[in-house]
Amino acid sequence: MRALIADDDPVTAALVAGSVRRWNLEPIVAYDGKAAWERLCEPDPPLLAILDWMMPEIDGLELCRRLRSRESTTHTYVILLTGRDSSPDRVTGLEAGADDYLVKPFDIHELRARVNIGVRTVSLQQQLSAKIAALEETIANVKQLKGLLPICSYCKKIRSDQDYWQQLEGYISDHSDAQFSHGVCPGCYEKVLASFNETK
Repeated sequence: MRALIADDDPVTAALVAGSVRRWNLEPIVAYDGKAAWERLCEPDPPLLAILDWMMPEIDGLELCRRLRSRESTTHTYVILLTGRDSSPDRVTGLEAGADDYLVKPFDIHELRARVNIGVRTVSLQQQLSAKIAALEETIANVKQLKGLLPICSYCKKIRSDQDYWQQLEGYISDHSDAQFSHGVCPGCYEKVLASFNETK
């Protein structure tokens, strides 16, 4: 998984990027908000972003707002990493769309724990998206039986759309994903057995 690190302080950016690489993520570094936004707008954007609040061009807060306001099938998990540590700042950052908030100077172990939460969240979202896509494909491929079935009251054959009479299981198989396994119910078994004994 790729992680975007956006910070105008080269030392902080290098520290976070090196840590992320040790945690088996691929770091992508941007030193201002404009470069970060360009990376986030790519067709296959990073799914995790660690953004500084105060940056040239576009600040981290505005990046969060832009991310959350656009229509996208992917959700980038955002950790806002900043020196602003007041309670109103935290509220503002989270309301702007950050998923997490960490204050500088930060503890590297705490950052790793928060990154792990982000990775788990993104992985769950990917799994859910894949299941939704599979379900939508299944629904699209399902043929549904609708309306009245013209069935013979004697032999129980069904008249098809082409005006042919066919066995019930054949008609249902043609119009749905149902499959049949054949057996003999107890009532029919007794009739067959009785008929067999009569012919002896």
